[in-house]
Amino acid sequence: MRRSKKQIELLAPAKNAEIGIAAINCGADAVYVGAENFGARENAGNNLSDIEKLISYAHKFYARVYITLNTILNDSEIDEALKLINKAYSIGANGIIIQDMGLLELDLPPIPLIASTQMNSDSLEKILFLEKIGFNRVILPRELTLAEIKEIGDKTSIELECFVHGALCVSYSGQCYLSYAAGGRSANRGRCAQPCRNIYSLTDENGKILVKNRHLLSLKDLNRAEFLKELIDAGISSFKIEGRLKDSAYVANIIGFYRKKIDELIDGKNITRGSSGRVSFDFTPNPYKTFNRGYTDYGLCGKNENMSSIHTPKSLGEKIGIVEKTGKDYFTLSSENDLKNGDGICFFDSEQTLKGSLIHKIDNKKIYPDKMHFLKENTVIYRNYDKAFVKALEKPPCKRKITVSFTLEESPEGLKLDIRDEDGNTGTFSMPVKKTKAEKKELAESTVRNQLLKLNDTIFTCENITIKLKNIYFTAFSELNRLRRGAIQDISDAREKNRPRQTVRILVNDAPYPLKNIDYLGNVFNKKAVDFYKRHGASVIEPAAETGLGMNGRLVMITKHCVRRELGLCAKKTAKTPEAPQRNAPSLCLLDENRRKYELKFNCGRCRMEIRVFSHFA
Repeated sequence: MRRSKKQIELLAPAKNAEIGIAAINCGADAVYVGAENFGARENAGNNLSDIEKLISYAHKFYARVYITLNTILNDSEIDEALKLINKAYSIGANGIIIQDMGLLELDLPPIPLIASTQMNSDSLEKILFLEKIGFNRVILPRELTLAEIKEIGDKTSIELECFVHGALCVSYSGQCYLSYAAGGRSANRGRCAQPCRNIYSLTDENGKILVKNRHLLSLKDLNRAEFLKELIDAGISSFKIEGRLKDSAYVANIIGFYRKKIDELIDGKNITRGSSGRVSFDFTPNPYKTFNRGYTDYGLCGKNENMSSIHTPKSLGEKIGIVEKTGKDYFTLSSENDLKNGDGICFFDSEQTLKGSLIHKIDNKKIYPDKMHFLKENTVIYRNYDKAFVKALEKPPCKRKITVSFTLEESPEGLKLDIRDEDGNTGTFSMPVKKTKAEKKELAESTVRNQLLKLNDTIFTCENITIKLKNIYFTAFSELNRLRRGAIQDISDAREKNRPRQTVRILVNDAPYPLKNIDYLGNVFNKKAVDFYKRHGASVIEPAAETGLGMNGRLVMITKHCVRRELGLCAKKTAKTPEAPQRNAPSLCLLDENRRKYELKFNCGRCRMEIRVFSHFA
C-alpha cells in the first residue's frame, strides 16, 4: 500500500524525565521511556509522576511520549501490567510498546499499541497480522534490508518504525537467550548481562584455536544517517535512536545531529515535521564526539561487511590522526588537529589491545599524554573524550521555540491582541486601555513592539507583529505585558484543546497467526499468551525458556553478524564453484572465559549465523 504525505518522527530514548525533556528541547518529535516495571532495560525505570511531567512538557510541542512495557510477563504480573497500562493512558501517554501477546487478552484502554522489536516481526506475514489485530505501529528488526522494508511499506498501512542509530544487539531482538543460558539473566525480562560484549576464543571442529581472546560477538554501533531519505521512501515514518541508559549529553548530541539531517528533507508537502517548534543550537552536533564503537549501516543495502568491533567493546570516539613521530614522553601527528589539554585519547597497540591516555600538555605540535603505552609511529589516534565539547553540553545546549505572529487592534474598550501559531491555532486577548495619543509616535510604536516580543520565559517566539491602530497610543509597560501574557495563555489553551489525539480500536478477532506451532522462540510465558495464540489458530507446543527449560543444545542466537565473514573466512568468497556458496560452511566453536562452549552454525545461503549451547564444558 503506497504511502503519500508523511509526517516524520524523530524518536529519542530517555533514561528519565530530565533526559526526555532535554531530547524534546533538542528536536525530538517523540520520546520513549520506561515505567517502574516491565521495560526491557531493568535499570531505566521511572515513576509515573515523573513521566507525567515529561508528557505534559512534550505535549506543548505536539511531541509524543511512549511507555515501554516490552518484557514477557509471568501469570502473577499480568494484572499489575494492566494497571500500569491504564495509568499510562490516564496520564496522557501516546502509546505503549509491548512484547507479550498475552496483554491483548485483557480489557485494555484505547491506547495505541506499538509492537516492540522484541516481537521479531521479521516478515511481511507477521506485520500484516499485527495490522489486522489492531496494532498502530511495528518496530522493525534491525536486520531487515532496505528492499525488505520497502516490500513491507508497499503492502501494509501500519506505521513503521526503525532504528537508525545506537548500540546493536548482535542477535535478532527477542531471539537472544545467551545471557539466560550463561547466567540466568533473561534479555526478554529486561536483565541482559550483555555477553555479546565479552571475550571469546574461536576454535575449529577439531579444537584448534583460530582466534584467541577477542570480542567476537561485539558489533560497531548503528548509524544510518545517510539513508534517511531512502528509508522514508521505503515507508518508514519513525526514526528511532537507541540508548535508554545513555546520559543527557549523548542524547542531546545525537538527537541534534538527526534533527538537522531530517530538517534538510522536510518539504512541507510529501515530508512534514512530526511536532512543532524550531530548534536553535549552541553547539555543532557530531556523532563521533560521544560514545561510539565505530559505525556501521548494518547491511541496510545488503553488504553485510565490516560490522564488528572485535578488538574492543569500548568507545573509540573520533579519529584524530596518525602518529608521525614519537619522543620520550610526547608524540606528533601527521595532520592538523585540535587536541587540547584534558582531552582523552585511545589507540590500539601492536597486540590490537585498546590503550588510553589523557593529554596533559601541548607544546606547539608536540602532544604530551600522561601515558605513552609504547606508542609507535603510524599508530591511529582517536579522541574518545573532547573536554570542550562535553563542557558545551553541560549547559542547556538547545532551545526550542514555537513561532507565533501578533496582530494588535483596537477594541471598543481598549486594545485587542490576536495571536496565531505555526500550526494554525489562534487566540486573542482584550483589555480596557485608556487611549491617549502618543506624542512621540515612533518611540511609542517601538515600545509596543519591544514589549510584545518579550517571550523568553515562554516556549514561543514571535516572527511578525502587525499593528492595526487608528493612532499610536501611549501604553504603559504593565498593560502591554498583561496583553502579551493574556494572548500567550489563550494560544496555550488553544494548542492543548487542538492537540492531535490518536483514537484507536483494539480488535478482538480470530485472524490466523502466520505460524501454526509456537516453540520456546515464541517467548510464551503466561496463560493469557497461550489463549491469544489459540484464538488465532496456533498451538503453543513449548513455553518460554524463562519457565526453566534446559538450554543445552538449544539455539540461543540468530545473527546477521558472521564470524567467518568478519575474519576473512567467508565460504562464499573462498568458494571455487558457483554451487559452493549455497552449501553451509563447517561449524566452528566459541569458548567464553569460563570455558563454556558454543557451537556456531552457518547458513551461507541467507548469510546468517546460529549459536547453540554445547551440553558440556570445553
